[in-house]
Amino acid sequence: MKFIHLADVHLGAAPDRGYSWSQAREEEIWETFRRVIAGIRENPVDLLFIAGDLFHRQPLMRELKEVNYLFSTIPETRIYLIAGNHDYMKKGSAYLKFDWAPNVVLFRTEEVQCIRDEKLDVYVYGLSYLHQEITGPLYDEAVPEKEDGIHILLAHGGDEKHIPIRFGRLLAAGFDYVALGHIHKPQLLGKGKGAYPGALEPIDRNDVGTHGYVEGWTEDGQLHTRFVPVASRCYYDLELSLGESSTQMSLEEAVREEIRKRGAQHIYRIILRGSRAPELMLLPERLKNLGNVTEVVDCSVISYDLEELYRRYSGTLIGDYIAYFLRGDMGDVEQKALFYGLQALLETSHS
Repeated sequence: MKFIHLADVHLGAAPDRGYSWSQAREEEIWETFRRVIAGIRENPVDLLFIAGDLFHRQPLMRELKEVNYLFSTIPETRIYLIAGNHDYMKKGSAYLKFDWAPNVVLFRTEEVQCIRDEKLDVYVYGLSYLHQEITGPLYDEAVPEKEDGIHILLAHGGDEKHIPIRFGRLLAAGFDYVALGHIHKPQLLGKGKGAYPGALEPIDRNDVGTHGYVEGWTEDGQLHTRFVPVASRCYYDLELSLGESSTQMSLEEAVREEIRKRGAQHIYRIILRGSRAPELMLLPERLKNLGNVTEVVDCSVISYDLEELYRRYSGTLIGDYIAYFLRGDMGDVEQKALFYGLQALLETSHS
């Protein structure tokens, strides 16, 4: 028995709205989903599990028809689908009146149901969101039927507003595999007894790293899983360390080189660390123009010689300002306040 487990496809999402690549990202989410289905046509699997948030919002009827057509092209694959908190089946939802292809099973209640796949002797469990938020632990009492066969639970949630999950309890309940959704970062749980495949394509700048789906199979009575990366782009945090010799041009060259090595198609958040000379005036907008850059976060500090400055400006506002901070314990926040304030005072005194 072979299966693919994916979740959080978010069809209809337009990540990074307002940036030049946003429209392409919206289409790429659809295209990656189409590639997964095409891959199943070429290398068939028995089961496809979609653990919620196939759509980014309430699906339109035409979108359901497009997805259903794709499902109909893999008729030998049984598809089990639950609605998540983004595409929850509210009153009037197009989900409720849609007639799916014969190989598609949509869980339609907010209570865990069990459906037996007689051909494979597999028991599939799941529920769908009928509300955008569910604060009750609906999976706490979920246990597999006392029947021989493979038992798989589809579960969407894991935070306080979207079905809190006690993972130790859930993974010990007796299911052979728990196909999870909602958390966008891929992670295996319980030595492969459960997994969040993460978002199929990254949806926003916080979805850093590789994205794809989980592939599973049984061999010698054991269930095995592996993560399969398929996303067309990744979000990366690009961290650069500044020194006193750093210049705007050297920083730009470093950014260009890192983007060249990692791939120009990817999307970056640039994070600057270290200490820089007082005379270096950073120009973040120039860094943003070097590629698909969402933001530049400056966590660097100016390498002031505080003792020398205090001696030079003793008895002035600048000296008093330095003394105030030096009297207490300085954490990151206090250090930043000191350096930013000091920079402003020095610029004012020199103007």
